[in-house]
Amino acid sequence: MSTYPPPASSLDPALVTTALEIPNHRIVRNIGVVRGIVVRSRNVLATIGAGLQTLVGGDITLFTELCEKSRQDAFAMMTLHAAQLGANAVISFRYDANELMNGVTEVLAYGTAVIVERTKD
Repeated sequence: MSTYPPPASSLDPALVTTALEIPNHRIVRNIGVVRGIVVRSRNVLATIGAGLQTLVGGDITLFTELCEKSRQDAFAMMTLHAAQLGANAVISFRYDANELMNGVTEVLAYGTAVIVERTKD
């Protein structure tokens, strides 16, 4: 699966949760683990700009934006993976990140793909 550009989210974000259940829904089928992975590196200009931002302190916006974009892309790929398997929800959702080498980071979004049905309120 190509990651550029990343896919749009394929599930209703309200049906993606870190919890083990979704209120007013019951799990009717467990499909299994789904994931979305992004590997990104910092570019030299951004690294220099971020280095300058560290001199004055505060939020390093260049890195914040890079991290947020990586998480959004990994999330979108995970929800696409779930939808491709026939899921309409993801439970036990988590992020993980690892530095693969200096300046290269992996961001992983993962969870359990399930099919849920709305229950009577």
